[in-house]
Amino acid sequence: MSTKAQIVLGIESSCDETAVALVASDRTILAQQIASQVSEHAPYGGVVPEIAARAHAEKLAPMLDSVMREAGLTLADCDAIAATAGPGLIGGVMVGLVTAKALAMASDTPLIAINHLEGHALSPRLADPELEFPYLLLLVSGGHCQILLVEGVGQYRRLATTIDDALGEAYDKSAKILGLGYPGGPKVEQLARQGDPGAVPLPRPLKGSKEPHFSFAGLKSAVLRAKESQHNSARPEPVEGREKPVHTSTGSARTGFAYSDADIAASFQQAAIDCLIDRLEHALDRIDTPPNLVVAGGVAANQSVRSALEELASRRAMGFTAPPMALCTDNAAMIAWAGCERLPLGQFDPLDVSARPRWPLDPDAEPVRGAGVKA
Repeated sequence: MSTKAQIVLGIESSCDETAVALVASDRTILAQQIASQVSEHAPYGGVVPEIAARAHAEKLAPMLDSVMREAGLTLADCDAIAATAGPGLIGGVMVGLVTAKALAMASDTPLIAINHLEGHALSPRLADPELEFPYLLLLVSGGHCQILLVEGVGQYRRLATTIDDALGEAYDKSAKILGLGYPGGPKVEQLARQGDPGAVPLPRPLKGSKEPHFSFAGLKSAVLRAKESQHNSARPEPVEGREKPVHTSTGSARTGFAYSDADIAASFQQAAIDCLIDRLEHALDRIDTPPNLVVAGGVAANQSVRSALEELASRRAMGFTAPPMALCTDNAAMIAWAGCERLPLGQFDPLDVSARPRWPLDPDAEPVRGAGVKA
């Protein structure tokens, strides 16, 4: 006798994408919409919190109506309403969470406050019904870079985090240095395909260190120095003795030795990948190897990163899972799915639950050295 699938409405508003989705517990995405704010933030080279919050407030109500119409459902058909309650830009988080509270109160429907990171952590299970707990998760996004052992819903053991910048942030800032615009991650990846990943001698911060934590601030600074060498009369050390014409960001050439933007992008990406693989190797050496390696978060959309992780998993005799591209970046389907995971466990939240700008998945994890830790 079949059991009727339960339906969860998901709302995501933690950064610069307003998203709404309806997802069933049988992993069917009934309807979803994502409204990007790229045009609003592009002139500033990054996300402006006040602009993001205002855009969420303007877009969310009509998107909710549109998603309901697309699915042919009403709030009465929903078994729960799940919304991101943190971490993220607090203004945007509050817009989504307050909206979810109002809908839950009006429809007498349970509210589930979702940790945005848990949405990413569980999103691979939405796409892959064969993925079971436990698994080792590399969570890489604009605000977070962590290695977690995912043992179950709400059960996360953090093995490593960044002591300064997250990898997605380093991608975006490197893109800004190279004049590529916002959002930077996909643009750096695209430019890197045209360059030589061994051309620029960039550092691999913390590679080989005992603890499997990450650091990308030094790598980002090295990208800046490489870029500045294009306009510096001093000659940097040649790579493998090669002399090459200098290509500026406008495409013109002049005599001398310097690094092209494409070579800088490719070398940055290779250095970042080398750091990821080294840190994962160290994390795996400290635990019993789980059956699967999983990657999630915005950087999981990067094909070079995926390929390197898949190779590591093969070398370690692990399965490898990455969510489809649409579930890598911020979206409401992953929030609704996290609600689907929590719904049968009865993990609901009161209507006075608070929005949280910071919310670690593993609150008991030991603090790591360094300032500006994004745990």
